[in-house]
Amino acid sequence: MTPTAEMLKLVLASSSPRRRQLLAEAGLEFDVVRPPIEEPARFPQDVSPAARAEALAYFKARSVAERQPDACVLGADTLVAVAGRVLGKPADRLEAERMLRTLSGTRHVVITGVALLGPDGMRKISSDSTYVTMRPLSEREIAAYLDSGEWAGKAGAYAIQESADRFVVKVEGSFSNVVGLPIELVGRMLAEAGLCFEAGGD
Repeated sequence: MTPTAEMLKLVLASSSPRRRQLLAEAGLEFDVVRPPIEEPARFPQDVSPAARAEALAYFKARSVAERQPDACVLGADTLVAVAGRVLGKPADRLEAERMLRTLSGTRHVVITGVALLGPDGMRKISSDSTYVTMRPLSEREIAAYLDSGEWAGKAGAYAIQESADRFVVKVEGSFSNVVGLPIELVGRMLAEAGLCFEAGGD
């Protein structure tokens, strides 16, 4: 017997505070479980950025769903692509500096893969893409941003919801997608799966 929507627990398979905040602001009640896996550092070159983001989201969701068989598990992964290069989270300050120099003065795409797994083999996987235009950055701006530490744990080494919004001149698509979770897409996926969750309380 498939659990009803009221019986299902929504679990976010992510340690990202930004994704937690976005889900909470959407009025969803959920638990948080950090995926017990390490993200692979490399993918075959013929794998598209969207396919890569979707695969990583699925791996995260599956690793949690295996331990939460009666829950609806939501996994996500965000990356940035520009000029044929895929940028994930920088490992250190030097890599963050390289990413910022790469993105400076470009129109690049932010892609978030989303995976929704549930009981009885329920599986939905999709992704959303948002184009971001960043103005050219000065040496002083790059150094100051690196000093701020905001780049840590951020795809492409910047957080648009924090002070890096001053570098962005145009956003084409979902803003929440750039933050780390396309809420509009998540809502559609939940609806398509026939799942509804009550809003969280105070």
